[in-house]
Amino acid sequence: MNYWIGRPGIVCAMGSDITQISQALHAGNTAGMRKLEGWVDGRAITLGAFSDAVPLLPHGLAPQHDSRNNRFVLAAAQQIEADLRAAVDRYGPERVAIVLGTSTSGINDNSDAYAHLEQYGSWPSSFDYRRQVLSAPASFLSAWLGSRGPAYTLSTACTSSARALLSARSLLEMGICDAVVCGGADTLCRLTINGFASLEAISDDLCMPFSINRHGINIGEAAVLFLMERRRGRGPSVRLMGGGASSDAWHMSSPEPQGAGAIRAMREALGDAGLEARDIAWVNLHGTGTSRNDAMESIAMDSVFGHGVPCASTKPLTGHALGAAAALEAALAWITLTRNPGELAMPPHIWDGRADPALPALDFSTTAHRFSSDTPPIIMSNSFAFGGNNTSLILGCAQ
Repeated sequence: MNYWIGRPGIVCAMGSDITQISQALHAGNTAGMRKLEGWVDGRAITLGAFSDAVPLLPHGLAPQHDSRNNRFVLAAAQQIEADLRAAVDRYGPERVAIVLGTSTSGINDNSDAYAHLEQYGSWPSSFDYRRQVLSAPASFLSAWLGSRGPAYTLSTACTSSARALLSARSLLEMGICDAVVCGGADTLCRLTINGFASLEAISDDLCMPFSINRHGINIGEAAVLFLMERRRGRGPSVRLMGGGASSDAWHMSSPEPQGAGAIRAMREALGDAGLEARDIAWVNLHGTGTSRNDAMESIAMDSVFGHGVPCASTKPLTGHALGAAAALEAALAWITLTRNPGELAMPPHIWDGRADPALPALDFSTTAHRFSSDTPPIIMSNSFAFGGNNTSLILGCAQ
């Protein structure tokens, strides 16, 4: 059974306006990626930071819920507020659930408090632990929206928000609710960025997934929210046609070299959707720009799509938004699927064009690639996380 997801609310390095984001996506505009200092000592690194202001939380919800992460959630929610509140009115607050993904929640807002504790032996008066708990994004959104259905946050590293979409579908399948607000949020966090730097996985310059010159990832930040329902809404919608997930638990940070878990997730998604690999028109790759992830993903893609399929990584446009990355990339697929029928261009893969000869060759899309006008396009969006946690989503446009 298909489940419908309506227009997303999006905040990311490309902006917060769907038209603006669509234009940047299909032009391969990397202007949102900027070199910034102050995140890693002694280095200026390229980050996908959102440069505009985000709204303050309503007075009654601060300070308990106040964090940059939750302000991102609010910014995304306000973009689709009419749809969200209409769902609460239509189904009742008990029948609307919230499932979000995050990696670090609001911990960056409390980071200075730990330095204060170390220096003075006590917490500063501004410290509130509730900002950083993993449940914070869902708890805040439930309080703001007034929903009373299940509300929880998942944290499975880079697959968090893809798992949130699959969990939302499960809630609908089981009849626990009639609508689910799902997606994810992760904002720039010094702890996370320095953790990746300690793994020597951060690129100072723009990341170049699958290039022989790749040097690592760029971290980004984003919040993305969808309203998922069993029935199609009145506005533009796409279908969640299928999803697959696996957990090979190969290593804490390195992927299984031959892509066993990634292959399983993609094939499970295809089977769930009742599709063959040849039915997929374009794949949004995980494509981090790290040596091992790109090698694994190339092998996995070659195994599943031996005939070839146009594909691209969008992370040079947005940075890797960690717990929000999968929802962000699903939103970019949503945007691509709902463009005007005459606009059949695929998002381009941004890199230096120098393929790694040690990897299976992939068919990277360019601005010249076009979807077929004969059949509605179907897109696969892949996310492969630490700990061997893998997720694949399949999205299709309305028929």
